[in-house]
Amino acid sequence: MGFLDIGSISSSEGTLKDTYDCLILGGGPGGLTAGIYASRGGLSTLVLEKGMEGGTLNFTPLIENYPPFPEIVGMELAQKWTEHAEQMGVAILREGIVEASLTGETLAVKTDQGRTVFGKTIIISTGSSYRQLGLASERRFAGKGVSYCALCDGALFKNKKIAVVGGGNSAIDEALYLSQIADSVTIIHRRDQLRAEKALAEKALRNPKIRFYWDTVLTDIEGARSVESLVMENVKTKTRKREPFDGVFIYVGLEPRSACFKGALEMTEDGFIITDPDTLETSIDRVFAVGDVRKKEIRQIITAAADGAIAASFIIKKYFL
Repeated sequence: MGFLDIGSISSSEGTLKDTYDCLILGGGPGGLTAGIYASRGGLSTLVLEKGMEGGTLNFTPLIENYPPFPEIVGMELAQKWTEHAEQMGVAILREGIVEASLTGETLAVKTDQGRTVFGKTIIISTGSSYRQLGLASERRFAGKGVSYCALCDGALFKNKKIAVVGGGNSAIDEALYLSQIADSVTIIHRRDQLRAEKALAEKALRNPKIRFYWDTVLTDIEGARSVESLVMENVKTKTRKREPFDGVFIYVGLEPRSACFKGALEMTEDGFIITDPDTLETSIDRVFAVGDVRKKEIRQIITAAADGAIAASFIIKKYFL
């Protein structure tokens, strides 16, 4: 790939090594936990994180499902996690990844600052982002009535009137889950039938607390400080209507941050990295993937952390003992 060997680097994060035992790409819950376990196991460990350590935790106003905290502000949890990792000797470099070389004895990544960093093993923890509708109001009300995770935020809408945007398996799963909490759930779907599996779709259609707006798209979200109403448009008749809602869950898919590994690692059609289910090693030896970037069923803070612990522990056992 023609990377430039820059050797040791002095930076605000301290002096970087030529090569790390464990190079972790992404500083969310999975990456930071992997760093803690790797460093405790005696490995020199570097986490590369372009944004804020803790990843999307920093944009979660309140977390109520991460033991042992009954509730904790996302940014506070991210800070605690980062401090723990640094106390364990994990080095953190605040740069993003633009290119990766996953062949040869020493693996390498190139950062957005032109650095090349080498690792004997790599853990990919770049996460994924919720696919958005692209509305300005969607961004404005994120965390204030707009959510992308029913399991995370559903409890906040007990006995409320909410909407779910989407018609695939994930959207219907969320709607069914939310119907146990909310007063009513309205599914907004741009087609005239669900794309979800037949059994799942039929379950939703039979649910008395779920109603459907077919051939409909969400065009705007309104409110003062939080979501108060939704503006929708029928794609066939072009008629619009405004209706009061307390919240809206948008589930039109996830976008894994795996573009720079495309063609090198085995992935799903959607770009999620395929790993061994027990060790989390990818299709390339010494390269692992944890958290939301890998193919998995449940994407939660606690499962990402578990992934990080598993991958780092297996790296120590297989490659350093």
